[in-house]
Amino acid sequence: MKTSIVWFKTDLRLQDNETLVKAIAQSDEIIPVYCFDESQFEITDFGFQKTGSFRAQFLLESLLDLDKNLRALGSGLLVVKGNPEVEIPKIVKQYKATKVYAKREVSFEEKRTEALVQAELFKIKCELETFSTSTLYHAEDLPFSIKDIPDIFTNFRKKTEKESLIRSAFEKPSQINSPKLDVLDLPSLEDLGLKITPIDTRAAIQFKGGETQAIARLNHYFFESKSISEYKETRNGMVGADYSSKFSAWLALGCISPRFIYQELQKYEQQFGANESTYWLVFELLWRDYFRFMMKKYNVKLFQQAGIQNKEIPSNQHNTNQLQNWIDGKTGVDFVDANMIELKLTGFMSNRGRQNVASYFCNDLKLDWRFGAAYFEQQLIDYDVCSNWGNWAYLAGVGNDPRGNRYFNIEKQATDYDKNKTFRNLWLNS
Repeated sequence: MKTSIVWFKTDLRLQDNETLVKAIAQSDEIIPVYCFDESQFEITDFGFQKTGSFRAQFLLESLLDLDKNLRALGSGLLVVKGNPEVEIPKIVKQYKATKVYAKREVSFEEKRTEALVQAELFKIKCELETFSTSTLYHAEDLPFSIKDIPDIFTNFRKKTEKESLIRSAFEKPSQINSPKLDVLDLPSLEDLGLKITPIDTRAAIQFKGGETQAIARLNHYFFESKSISEYKETRNGMVGADYSSKFSAWLALGCISPRFIYQELQKYEQQFGANESTYWLVFELLWRDYFRFMMKKYNVKLFQQAGIQNKEIPSNQHNTNQLQNWIDGKTGVDFVDANMIELKLTGFMSNRGRQNVASYFCNDLKLDWRFGAAYFEQQLIDYDVCSNWGNWAYLAGVGNDPRGNRYFNIEKQATDYDKNKTFRNLWLNS
């Protein structure tokens, strides 16, 4: 009997999951495992939780759904808590597994954990095989090597669109052979050191974790409401569920893949026609790819104050009062405050809001951008390490922005995007 472990991380899905498909094809039986990595629930050097309660709640819902979907195919999910380099080898020994299949990581801490796990598995004669499952374009299909990827997004996009193909999504497995697995045993938020925080009822959307919900959202946004056909016109909206796709939270945990979204989008275009809006969703998925490839290229530099440009930016002395007022939505700038209150009470903020509050943080308050990025890491349900740190570095002027200093005129932005103060009234009149 060839037994393998499938180590789930931020790929909590059955559709288009190469890791799972390959493990099933090459093994007699598999054990799906998720490890609550204790380092993900610590306080960071910036004084914030690495994972806040909104995202942790979404993660728990996603694991519940994954277990349900796995059991429907004859398997289930084994959940452990601790350090992956300790816990994964334990399971390998318990089930006499010869191979661990997992998603390939690109960012600094995740790669370090992957290397530690691999070293421990090597000692017990078990192989770790990883697959790239997070992007629209596969890294191997790009028209340049990672080290030669253009630092300007437009150059990357044009060449990639012209010279690369998007691979087909993998089919969902029809059955999985696993030994009998115990009933799912999930930790509670309290076990993870967090408090239950209900999402404010004014939230643009009530996110619920899991692949089932991700696909339901896609079907709603594409086929039921056809909102995708107006995406380019509405994507800078700020109030309501359908001004943008809101796929980001499910993408961040891998409850849905960019390729699966692309495949469904093609079906939609065949049925209802393609336009600039349907293309624009692909354009946004490309940005997401880009930040992931940049993380692969520059790695730890994207977490440093001087960024990939090694550029010293004059910043004020660390000012805890200014930082706290920004967090609490008490800066006195109504557009910034409304967005920050939304983030604090819901774990979500529109793309337009994110750019404005980050610009204000870096350019007006002149605070160290990494504190802003670290607060977003704690707070956002849709936190994605590459997009978050890549975007913050970009706005701070130390990332991939060819223009250097990207300053937002917040008053003008508020007038352009919240003309009737609908958004500000919603969040400031509590």
